[in-house]
Amino acid sequence: MHVICLRCRLSRTFIKFGIFRKYSWGVDQTGEIKVESLQRQCSGGVERQPLKKQISKIVLSQFDQQYPKELGDLWESIRSVLLCPNSWQYAVLLNRFNVSLDLKKCLCSKGYVPLQSTISGHQKNPLECFVSKTFSRFPSQKHHPGVLKQYYLLGAASVLPVLALEPQNGDRILDMCSAPGGKSIAIMQAALPGHLHCNDQNSCRVKRLKETLESFIPSCFNDAVTVSNLDGRCFGAEETFDKVLVDAPCSNDRSWLFSRDAQTHIRQRWHLPTLQIQLLRSAINSVRPGGTVVYSTCTLSRAENENVVATVLSSCDKVELIDLNSLIASMSVHFCYAPGLHIGHLIIPENSRPWGPMYVAKLKKLH
Repeated sequence: MHVICLRCRLSRTFIKFGIFRKYSWGVDQTGEIKVESLQRQCSGGVERQPLKKQISKIVLSQFDQQYPKELGDLWESIRSVLLCPNSWQYAVLLNRFNVSLDLKKCLCSKGYVPLQSTISGHQKNPLECFVSKTFSRFPSQKHHPGVLKQYYLLGAASVLPVLALEPQNGDRILDMCSAPGGKSIAIMQAALPGHLHCNDQNSCRVKRLKETLESFIPSCFNDAVTVSNLDGRCFGAEETFDKVLVDAPCSNDRSWLFSRDAQTHIRQRWHLPTLQIQLLRSAINSVRPGGTVVYSTCTLSRAENENVVATVLSSCDKVELIDLNSLIASMSVHFCYAPGLHIGHLIIPENSRPWGPMYVAKLKKLH
């Protein structure tokens, strides 16, 4: 009954917000986007401009010591992409609650293709995310209280953990480390959960999380979405959720390479695997028997990826690793994967496919 109610609300939401489009595009008196204004905004994308970012030599030195040992010759090509922010791209995740056919037409006319175009069968869901094979950047949309944005910009690899989670209508889902909110937004694009619990321990990031949710989810869904500011390591809600996403705090290679607080990050780095193991164990405790947990990071570090999942698997007999090979293969046209991993999958950036790093592994709770 609850899911049916949400669907009815969704239908009313499309009607309510379908005529209210402002932001940076031209708007006529009825509130509809002027097609010609949208085309001007999209025409040719945005030219590459030099990005003034200072590389952290301390962080780069750490990476240069570690990653050649773990990735071999692949590190050189990955390194060249990570050190060139000018080549980074963003995918365009459409907001199902404020649909714009003009935006879709514009994306397609500029060479963008749906990320899920290569997925078939039960794995495909309503989530619409567009990627371009050539360099192109859409402008971000500003937050306006009470007004829904039409799209969210994110790294295309960030969608993979959500696809691996396979959210379904009516699911009770926990996004344990939710801020800034991109994956929570993606979950709501993929399905209408019976309840979505968005949590983050950092109070400053929770403020941004709430703003993001307000920008993409209609107020009529407020009862179906909860935001909390709790320590994920001791979440306390045992066997409550059908699915849990642990997008764990990590070295965040892209960001840390240009950090102004490198010394702090380097000190934190050695403690991250312990934190990640605790978060993953807490997630397993929070999911019901038969439920699933997806663990993800945006680092290349083996200590924070494979080793974390391996430690949890070896110390917990009530979980098993789920095979993601079918999903991974279906996305290979868009993503490049590191070879030789025994647990999980790692997207690595390359010049023609600059997405990642993004590690993902999926576990099932047996009893």
